[in-house]
Amino acid sequence: MKPSPFLYVRPTSIDQAVAALEQHGDDAKVLAGGQSLVPMMNFRLARPAVLVDHERVPGLDWLDAAEDELVVGAMTRQSRLAASRDVRQRLPLLATALRHVGHHQIRTRGTVGGSLAHADPAAELPAIAVLLGAELRARGPSGERLIPASQFFQGPFTTDLADDEIVTSVRFPLDQIDTWAFEELARRSGDFAIAGVAAVRRGSDIRLVGFGLGWVPLRLDAAEAAIAVSGLSEAGIEAASDAARDEVEPISDIHADAAYRQAAIGTLVGRALRTMAA
Repeated sequence: MKPSPFLYVRPTSIDQAVAALEQHGDDAKVLAGGQSLVPMMNFRLARPAVLVDHERVPGLDWLDAAEDELVVGAMTRQSRLAASRDVRQRLPLLATALRHVGHHQIRTRGTVGGSLAHADPAAELPAIAVLLGAELRARGPSGERLIPASQFFQGPFTTDLADDEIVTSVRFPLDQIDTWAFEELARRSGDFAIAGVAAVRRGSDIRLVGFGLGWVPLRLDAAEAAIAVSGLSEAGIEAASDAARDEVEPISDIHADAAYRQAAIGTLVGRALRTMAA
């Protein structure tokens, strides 16, 4: 199939990009790589009247690793981020999660900001952003604002961004991470995640985020509480796995039903915690 007719706008500055979105409102969509939006348009699941292409907007493709933070421009390609020595050495969890994003060709065109703003419930980057306490910088007609990742994702393909705002960068804090783990279940490499979990341990604090389960990345609070009581013992891991199964209310779709996802998340939480225990 082919997309519905649309007006194509290619701004050459951030101000022009914001102005185009302000002019066209909710009729417009940002094209930031197109690896998710274009297939949806081809199947006419999305029918924007205006596409605002950020390909030639300067100042959105960059990477800065400071002492306590990693800041990434919104148009930075996912493959570049995954290959960065700074990312692989200082935030290997992010590099590992990125390798699960589609296929190499998709990561070569897909952007960091595009994935976050698309807010697919099965996507890896939103889950990592929530887990690590990332902040997204957005720019609109009224200026800039910072949005915590925990508040950014509002629902499936829905974020806290206004119609006339764009993501310009995302900040990942580089707090000391003692151990981490990433587990994902998919039918084939590159397929959408049926379920997944990302985990970090900082001292005695363990955080768990599930994705592919509901409409947004989910902090697994009950599982975190269970592991806080018993620690990374086998009994604690079993308790956390059971708690994860009990606390989630997964969706059913063409990839898997709710019961399958509920069973899967318990297994994945157990694998992630055993990885960290080891």
